[in-house]
Amino acid sequence: MGWRFTKMHGLGNDFIVIDAVRQPVELRPEQARWLADRHFGVGCDQILVVESARHPDADFRYRIFNADGGEVSQCGNGARCFARFVVEEGLTDRREIAVETASGLLRLYLEGDDAVRVNMGIPRFDPEQIPLRAAAQATHYRIGPDEQWTIGAVSLGNPHAVLAVDSVATATVAQTGPAIQSLPDFPEGVNVGFMEHVAPDHIRLRVYERGSGETLACGSGACAAMVVGRLWGQLAPEVKVDLPGGRLQIRWAGAGEPVWMTGPAVRVFDGHLPHPPG
Repeated sequence: MGWRFTKMHGLGNDFIVIDAVRQPVELRPEQARWLADRHFGVGCDQILVVESARHPDADFRYRIFNADGGEVSQCGNGARCFARFVVEEGLTDRREIAVETASGLLRLYLEGDDAVRVNMGIPRFDPEQIPLRAAAQATHYRIGPDEQWTIGAVSLGNPHAVLAVDSVATATVAQTGPAIQSLPDFPEGVNVGFMEHVAPDHIRLRVYERGSGETLACGSGACAAMVVGRLWGQLAPEVKVDLPGGRLQIRWAGAGEPVWMTGPAVRVFDGHLPHPPG
């Protein structure tokens, strides 16, 4: 029988979306790695699996697998693609969709011009919730050998470290990203964002993602950078975030409030794997 799949992207952050509601799918790590491989498989940053809901308040269950085969809890660009997929596939006719993730319920709202707005939840700053090995919660943390990096840290269902840089064009993403990810400070790894402040309502960002490397866009990373910039007193409640793949709009009113992300979701093509790998 094989698997049907759809290739999608959000600002170049690309996904294989698999419907596990209407076809039997049990995705193993080695299968995820093969699918994500850009030479021997289909190629993607992450694989999204659509499942029937288990939670009584959810419409669907949303699972995310990185290119290295590891399962993670959150992906903002993927959430937008997920919403468009389930509507276009006729799995729902709702414009507001509740999905359960490993980090809790996520609410997705389909808007005009292929845009999707996502309630990314309330940011968590407690070091134990990120998780980050730190003595106490702070707006700035000094990490690495000789405390060489100053970061902000937050969880939006997945851990993020954010560094301020003078220019994203010259930021040492390929070197500093994996160096920070390998630190024992982050026991579950971390997504590393490199944020350039342009104006109170505008930043530029590159993200080195956990399990995928640098991607063209990272939705939760854009939210994390905006939140950290707000904590540092640099940013307004609504901010344009320019990533290598395009622009997201992020809004956060402040402590105790959810972060809202709005951006596009694009369907590229549909395919069929007659013999799933493994």
